[in-house]
Amino acid sequence: MLNYRRLSLVIAGVAAFTPLKAAAGIADIDTVVIIYAENRSFDNIFGTFPGARGLNDLKPENYLQIDRNGEVLEKLPALSSDTIAKGAAPSGPIRLPNAPFAIDDPNGFNLPANLPTRDLWHRFYEEQMQIHGGKNDRFVAFSDAGALTMGYYAHAEPQLWEVAKKYVLADNFFQSGFGGSFLNHFSLVCACVPSYPGADRSPAKDKISVVEPDGVSLTLAEDSPAFAIDGPPKFVNSGSLTPDFYAVNTMQPPYQPSAAPPAVGQDPVYADLNNPLTLPPQRDVTIGDLLSAKGVDWAWYAGAWQATLDDRNDKPKPNFQYHHQPFNYFVQFAPGTLARAAHLRDGGLDGANFIADIDAGKLPAVTFYKPQGDLNEHPGYANISAGDNHIADLIAHLERSPQWAHMLVIVTFDENGGFWDHVAPPKADRWGPGSRIPAIIVSPFAKKGLVDHSQYDTTSILRFITRRWNLPVLPGLIDRDKALAANNEAAMGDLTAALAP
Repeated sequence: MLNYRRLSLVIAGVAAFTPLKAAAGIADIDTVVIIYAENRSFDNIFGTFPGARGLNDLKPENYLQIDRNGEVLEKLPALSSDTIAKGAAPSGPIRLPNAPFAIDDPNGFNLPANLPTRDLWHRFYEEQMQIHGGKNDRFVAFSDAGALTMGYYAHAEPQLWEVAKKYVLADNFFQSGFGGSFLNHFSLVCACVPSYPGADRSPAKDKISVVEPDGVSLTLAEDSPAFAIDGPPKFVNSGSLTPDFYAVNTMQPPYQPSAAPPAVGQDPVYADLNNPLTLPPQRDVTIGDLLSAKGVDWAWYAGAWQATLDDRNDKPKPNFQYHHQPFNYFVQFAPGTLARAAHLRDGGLDGANFIADIDAGKLPAVTFYKPQGDLNEHPGYANISAGDNHIADLIAHLERSPQWAHMLVIVTFDENGGFWDHVAPPKADRWGPGSRIPAIIVSPFAKKGLVDHSQYDTTSILRFITRRWNLPVLPGLIDRDKALAANNEAAMGDLTAALAP
């Protein structure tokens, strides 16, 4: 069951860590909507946005990549249609200069945003090795996609660009956790890191990563290629777990829908806990628990949730992603609980149910929406254009909603997807923050046409919710700001700088 002792401690701690009470304008916001897309760095799709801290006027020291031996790469590793995406041109391998390049350049690969590139590594330790203490100069060296990590789009998000121009684009917003979607979805809902107690004696014992004494670098295998031109690095073990048993790379939910099927003879609503991919149920306090304790309604809408439960999760559409459903990892939202029935909702195929609730003015006060896989913009299995069209359509519905006059919408991405970004993340704790990602703040209360340079990360969304409803502060938010202060970095903002006074 839920760790109620921890919940009571969190609530009791409000006396020591009371959030700022909502200002009059913030108190007018009755509905907060979070649209959570996938796997794009800021530079990858907003690097040429006017007025943003992007790719314009970069000096070589801002982008030159170094090899695994510490020397500056003469050129990027070879790219071809096979190594960037099927359908790209030219078909023969080419060596690009050691610099960012436009994936959609008509004189280059000319790969439009309606075709997906291949996927890239986006993992906990690999990203820290790529960031290299803030230099961001080893993305090529520690990628499995070579030069592709340096690719960006000059014209990828035509509709979301227009939304950003109309409202607020945050150009200093970072993914809360290093690595991939799994960890950053936990950041979004609890500012916590999942754990696997006793993992060394569990079916997942082979998932424990082998890490150097610095706690950041994976141990290279003896046969790892010495140079990026010869191929991606090899590691002794890059697994889902840290040596002290925190889960930082993808593991599967303990409840269905999950990529880990039930055990033979087991209740079909569960995943097999003897499957090494299955994470045991988690017991941390989530933002949902705090909202419920305060009597504030909330929901997580998952696109294609019911279709997947009904075994209709076809590829390439809807391609539901099991590890993108963070509340499905927590014991308090297990199958059969009242909390699950109340708060984990089917967004419908193509978001149809979510859109119906938007149009009817029935959204809860705090609403999360996760698009189904083919609409989330993830490299490898989704293209950018479909996600751009889908999210822009959602925003158009939200602008017409009966709840619009008192609404705040945050559109952001869970993490960088392995794509390079030139801005160094602020130094904080062992979990992050990681690379810079796009975020758009959409609201009648937004400072129209603003590029907001305030420092944010994924947990800034939780900070806004906490401030708006005067909730107890989740321990992870406190820990992050303490770590930032210890490194002489500013605390993370709560998005209020994007709103008109």
